[in-house]
Order: sequence, then C-alpha cells, then structure tokens
Amino acid sequence: MPAASKWTDSHCHLQYEGLPGDALEAAEAAGVIRMVCVGTDGPQSARAVDLAREHPGRVWATAGLHPHDAVQGVDTILGSLDAPEVVAASECGLDYHYHPANTDHAGQATQKAAFAAQVALAHQRDLALVIHTREAWDDTFDVLAAEGVPARTVFHCFTGGPAEARRCLDTGAYLSFSGIMTFKTAAEVRDAAALAPVDRVLVETDAPYLTPVPHRGTPNHPAMVAVVGAALAAVKGLGVDEVATATWANTEAVFRLS
Repeated sequence: MPAASKWTDSHCHLQYEGLPGDALEAAEAAGVIRMVCVGTDGPQSARAVDLAREHPGRVWATAGLHPHDAVQGVDTILGSLDAPEVVAASECGLDYHYHPANTDHAGQATQKAAFAAQVALAHQRDLALVIHTREAWDDTFDVLAAEGVPARTVFHCFTGGPAEARRCLDTGAYLSFSGIMTFKTAAEVRDAAALAPVDRVLVETDAPYLTPVPHRGTPNHPAMVAVVGAALAAVKGLGVDEVATATWANTEAVFRLS
C-alpha cells in the first residue's frame, strides 16, 4: 500500500555505487515521489543529468564541484550546468575537515575560488545554490557576503547548532536536514531544527551516506527520507503529514520543480 505522505528527497546521489538496485521503487512505496540527484564533479554531474532524463517528473539534477574536488576546475561542470534538467549549482562550498592532513583534497584557497565561482554561476543562470560547509562557517559566510547570496540557497546536510542556523536563516537560506538528526550525538542539530521555521526546512538522505537510526549499518537510499521527516516532525512537535506537506512545498519552491 502506498504511503500516505508525499516526500521529496532534496539531496541524494542516485548515480553513486552502494544504493540498492530497487531504490526508485522503494522510494515510491515509501511516498518519496521526487528526488534531486546531486552532482559533485564533471562526470557525476553528467550522470545526474542522464538519470533526470531517464526519470522525468521524478528525478531532477544538479551540477556542481564538491569542495574536495575543487582542483578539477569549475569549467568541468559547465556543460551539465546548462542542461534543462539541472535545477541548482550543487553541491559546492567549503570543507576543512581533512585539509591539510589529507593532501588528496583541495586546499582552502582552491576551495574558496571554486565556491565563489559557483555562487556567481548560480546568479548568472538563475539557479538555486546548494552549499556544503564543514568546519568552515566563517569562510563560507565571507564568500557569500562577497558574492551575494542567491535568492534560493540551501545549506545541505545541516550540521551546525542554533547559532549557525540563525546565521543561515538571516541570509534568507533554507536548512536541509539529513539522517544526522537521528544520531545520539546530534543534539545541537536537533536544537537548530527546532528553531527553524517550518517554511524554511527541507529533508534529504544524502544517500548512500548518513543512514538514519534505526537503520545504521545498511546503505542509505531515498525511501529513508521519510524517517528523516518523522524525526524532524518529532523535534518540532508537528504532525508527520504537516512536515511532509511543508517540505514538499519548500523543495518545489527552492528548485522550481514542476
């Protein structure tokens, strides 16, 4: 029997290895009708576009250069960014968690330049912007201040606390919550979710990563966004259907889904 609530997974990587082969069917059975498939470099963005073309009305694509891959250059995503199936420059931003210990990942200066360029591309093409920020809040806001915050901006997989949430919301951005909010160690994320207005929140899986409790140890997939939505509803003291309806509308507005 189909689920009663309709959900949109606002951020998943359907093109990555590790998802179950029946992920789309399982999503539909769980009421997850729409998915935004996110690109992280040139080839992955192109594959996201291909999947959106294969599943019109169910899957939309983004094209972006993840901060870890910023050294590849923004030119590598331009071909995908102009595809009509693309709804955002995504995912881009800053991630200082591994740098400089791990030299496989781009350095801070390279990340900042690539992030700024993608903010500019979002402005130029009137696209949404989806931000990945990890241990780089101040520099993230500095880049946004210099480039201007696009009207439709999302902080994906929000991992900050109430202070960071207020800074994001003050820019006019949306906060997207993932399975992290079900983790025992994520009390600050739940506090941030509690204060965020219901018309400024999205839900996502980031599949195949960040499987929510109680499904830890198994690959994440879009069907589990309903679990994230239920957790968000509990934190906010709202009904699950109310959160499903709100996040459906919010995602539609941010990405101009039709």
